[in-house]
Formats: sequence, C-alpha cells, structure tokens
Amino acid sequence: MKNIYVIGAGLAGSEAAFQIAEAGLPVTLYEMKPQKYSPAHHSPYFAELVCSNSLRSNLLENAVGVLKQELRYQKSLIMASADMHHVPAGGALAVDRDGFANTITETLKNHPLITVKNEEIKNLNKFNLQEDYVLIATGPLTSEDLFQALKSFLDEEDLYFFDAVAPIIESESIDSNITFRASRYDKGEGEYINCPFSKEEYEQFYEELVHAETVPINEVDDLKLFQGCMPIEEIARQGKETLLFGPLKPVGLIDPRTGKQPYAVVQLRQDNHAASLFNLVGFQTRLKWNEQKRVFHLIPGLENAVFERYGVMHRNTYINSPNHLNLGYQHKVYEHLYFAGQITGVEGYVESVGSGLVAAKTLINHIKQEKQQNYTEQLYLNPETMLGGLAHYVISADSNHFQPMNANFGLVPELKSSERNLLKQKFKIEEKGRRGRRLVYSYRALSHYPEWMSENNYKFENQINEIEPR
Repeated sequence: MKNIYVIGAGLAGSEAAFQIAEAGLPVTLYEMKPQKYSPAHHSPYFAELVCSNSLRSNLLENAVGVLKQELRYQKSLIMASADMHHVPAGGALAVDRDGFANTITETLKNHPLITVKNEEIKNLNKFNLQEDYVLIATGPLTSEDLFQALKSFLDEEDLYFFDAVAPIIESESIDSNITFRASRYDKGEGEYINCPFSKEEYEQFYEELVHAETVPINEVDDLKLFQGCMPIEEIARQGKETLLFGPLKPVGLIDPRTGKQPYAVVQLRQDNHAASLFNLVGFQTRLKWNEQKRVFHLIPGLENAVFERYGVMHRNTYINSPNHLNLGYQHKVYEHLYFAGQITGVEGYVESVGSGLVAAKTLINHIKQEKQQNYTEQLYLNPETMLGGLAHYVISADSNHFQPMNANFGLVPELKSSERNLLKQKFKIEEKGRRGRRLVYSYRALSHYPEWMSENNYKFENQINEIEPR
C-alpha cells in the first residue's frame, strides 16, 4: 500500500483527508498547529475560519448555494459540521466558529484510518513523489519555508498576493438605540445588526478612512490585492461612492425609526452561537490597530465598540494553476502530487472545501485505477456542476491573467435555448428575472445528482413563482 499524505488541516485539507479515509484508504494528515501558527490563525482546531464566519448564501439562486448542496450530496464533512453549527444569518449559512471547527477536528482525530501529525512540512523532500501520494492544502497562509520551497518547485512569479481580515466586536458594546436589526429585503428574521449613516456621517467616516494609517508591506514583497478580498480602505480609495455600492450599500434596508433607507449601512453579522460576538461584514482591513479603533468608532452605534479582534493583513498564497495542474487538481508532471484549497486559485471557504473534495476523489480514482479496480465516478468533474465548473476553471483560465475565482454561473457552460426550454418544462420552472434565470442553471447542476432527482425534484417549485424581476 502506497502512503497518502495530506499537508494542511484547513477547510480543503480536512475535507480531503476525510474523503480519502471514507474511501477506505489510510491517510496521514500533517498540521503545524499548535506547534506553530500563521499570523492570522489563533485556534488549535482544524478548519479554522480566519476571516468571516459566513459560508455565504444558502439559496439555490446563488452559485455558492448550489455548490453547498452539491457538497452535501457528496457527503462533505465540512458541510455536515456547518449545518450542525449554523447561527442566524438570513439567507446565508453562518456558523459558530469554535463548534464548527471542534466537530471537524474530533471527527478527523478519531477516524480509524487517519493519522494526525502536528508537524510543519518545510519542503517536499520528505516525500517520494514517484511512489507516495501527496495532497498540498496549506491554503493562503502557507508557512514561509514551504512557500519558498514551492516557489522553487513551481514558478517564482506565480505564487502570492495579499489579503486582509475583518475585525470582531463584543455585542454588548453595540448601541441598540442607534442600530436596528434587519436582513436585506427582509430575508430571514432580522439576523443582521445594521448601523445607519446619514450623508454627513458617511462623508466624515469616508474622509477619516481614506487618510488613516495602514500597516506597511514588506519592501521585498509586491502588494497584490485580489478584488474579492480588498481591504475596506482600498475600496474606498477607488471613489467616494464606491462603498455605497459595496460593503456599505443600503439597498433593501429600511431604518424602522425613520421609515427610510439610510444613506449608507454597515452590517454586523453574528459570529458565535452565544451571539456575544459580531463581525463587521466586508470590513477586511490593513489599518493599524489604533487607527481601526479610531475610525471604526465613527460608525453609528459603534462609538463605544469593544474590539475582540482587530483586522489584520496577511500574505495569501496561490499558484498559477493553468500552468501546473490537470483537471482534478493533479500536478501535470508529478501525477501523485495534488493541490487543493485557495492555493489552487479558488476563492472562498466553500470553494476551498469543494476543491479539497474533488482533489481527494481524483486521487482516490487514480489509486483505484492503479490497482485495476473499477472506480470511475466522475460526477464531481462534470462541467455543468459547480464542483466541476471550478475544477475546469483553474486549468483553463488565461495563465497570463490568472486570478482567484469564487463560484459563479459563468463557470458552467452556457445554456442553449433548446436546453433551457427543456429544463423549464422538466422542472416546471416559470423563469422570471435574473434570479429565476439563475435557478435554471441551478436545476441543471443538481439534476446530475440522483439524490436531488429522487428527493427534491419539486421541492423548490414554489420558490420560482415567488421571484419577481429586479
């Protein structure tokens, strides 16, 4: 039996190790915590969520909602834990960080086919890439030694950019006389705390934000910022009204005290089951800590906010996957070497989980075929599914302009009119507006899963008819 190693017990690595073990294959999982922590990690648990506690939309009209459902049908450990430890978040799936991570940690540590080793892997010399199977899932916070080793092994020009995380505050320090609870468009039951700005308050906040002092970047590194995780101050510098169409957009929110839509809104999302902690949605930042305290206290309702954790800036590592990977996250030259998670160029928690699952199943399939066993499940690579769409993107994107990518309907093949009409007829879809059109793609993706066809064929039928054009 050849050895199987998974490096990194983040979201992707944890999912990959679980899938491999569930397939009946013994696997060794390397995780450097708690012996060593990255700048953004604080918990000894596996699958630590270092930014938001939200796994984003749970609705089928959203691509990441479809991806979640696909993962559930693929018996994802991460999704099972997320569903177990969800906290109120409207149409999104947010989790209690500690409960979520603890369940995953205990499941992996107690699995009879998983051996956990708390050890930092500094290079690939420890493994025989001709014989051993190695899956690297060290994520956006790959340690410096391994980062340097990967630069030599892959391509020095393709390996990093910078990312930032949002601060967390104590709920008791939020002024409820100023804030109000509501979910956008009244979805959910008012799970978000909303901090409403007048025009004058927003303009003062904006000026202080764009002129606040930031943490300097190491002179030897270039500042490469992925658009989807831009620090709030960088977004603001793009224009005075940019925030009003981004993290501070007021659309779909009405202040019950005025009966009107505020000029701008900062939303706070519950971060744990006890609802004692809330994070500032979209407020990734690299402001210095004293500047965060000064500027963010200008947000209405947060004048006396107590910060449990300030936002931090960190390096975010990913490779130029089109140059290095085959379909299924397998290395082009070393067929026993796999990558998974954000290091491959998928962006987001759920996308990382998906890549870990697909990489693991591709690895399993390769081992089974080497043993001449009949194991040819390829559903996870179907380009019409979200799992498959992401896997195809990371190998087919333009390598000269490769950027991390979230799940979206643009990753799957476009529907022809005949296909669209067939789906609408088959699933009785009344297509209305953009959200209705997206559901056609969602139904096509999920129709590849026998579980959905047998159990949920008509479950979402009424949801279609409620959708109005926007």
